[in-house]
Amino acid sequence: VQLQASGGGLVQAEGSLRLSCAASGTIFSINRMGWYRQAPGKQRELVATITSGGSTNYAESVKGRFTISRDNAKNTVYLQMNSLKPEDTAVYYCNTFVYSSITYARDYWGQGTQVTVSS
Repeated sequence: VQLQASGGGLVQAEGSLRLSCAASGTIFSINRMGWYRQAPGKQRELVATITSGGSTNYAESVKGRFTISRDNAKNTVYLQMNSLKPEDTAVYYCNTFVYSSITYARDYWGQGTQVTVSS
């Protein structure tokens, strides 16, 4: 299974970006999909997750500004980021829990996409 993330870039504060992450390969089903981020000198942290049923979970710091969604037919997860702040600057990683068969499942990580917010 491979994850291809896209959509990062440089944006001014209060601007918006939309990240996408598409999973491909041997996929029977996908349970949880999510986004994490890692700023320089900091640990990787959860940004948002979404289950196959559509239940979402957000970090307190992004609630009300970020929206996670998914397209199950395309095995793709999105992160709409509005009202961006300089402290949102980080490398964003997508993460999915994929069943390649009924009996085999594991976590996968995308390659990371840089988001830089200027003040």
